[in-house]
Amino acid sequence: MTEAAPLLLESVDAASIAAPLEALLLMATEPVPTAELAEAVRAPIPAVEQALADLAAFYDSTARGFELRYVGGGWRYWTRAEHADLIGAWLVEGQHAKLSQAALETLAVVAYLQPISRSRVSAVRGVNVDGVLRTLVTRDLVHEVDRDPDSGAMLFGTTDEFLQRLGLAGLDDLPPIAPYLPDAAELDAELRAAVAPSVERVETSPALVERVETTSPTKEQHR
Repeated sequence: MTEAAPLLLESVDAASIAAPLEALLLMATEPVPTAELAEAVRAPIPAVEQALADLAAFYDSTARGFELRYVGGGWRYWTRAEHADLIGAWLVEGQHAKLSQAALETLAVVAYLQPISRSRVSAVRGVNVDGVLRTLVTRDLVHEVDRDPDSGAMLFGTTDEFLQRLGLAGLDDLPPIAPYLPDAAELDAELRAAVAPSVERVETSPALVERVETTSPTKEQHR
């Protein structure tokens, strides 16, 4: 039996859907089309367009450090251009800090199961990894390598910088991780089947942690 689609509200006050739209856009990692937002909040497109316009105007009038833009066919939050130098300096400084435990665990999953999508990394670790992946990309340890032909999701892999940091000639030289990570082939099959997604937290190989820690600068920074 086909599940009925959510009923569309005929009349909606734009102000009443502003908060739900903000919540959705805060979680977005790429521009979200107006029609998709309208479907999510079950409101007519004109009401959603008005709410988004009101939000954008509010952020501008109150001089927030971010703005709401319509770019690439969808809506997304962006930091304001006048803060570009500050953000750039902060990101560069952050590259000299040690990786957090969460970043090391995420890096291990990518290294041993690449190419791998963001959602599959989250399934392995049992937590959202969007912020951690952005940190790894910023530090040039992980990058986008391809798109999944079935889902269209971006696939991530490790970089040459990652190999240099660990002193490896190639991925075949990665330290054994069998005692700490389920068999890669079996885990990959389970994730693709999506029958019972794994939410087990993956522990990082001590060998991998030691190599990354000892080849990174010692400046401390908490994330």
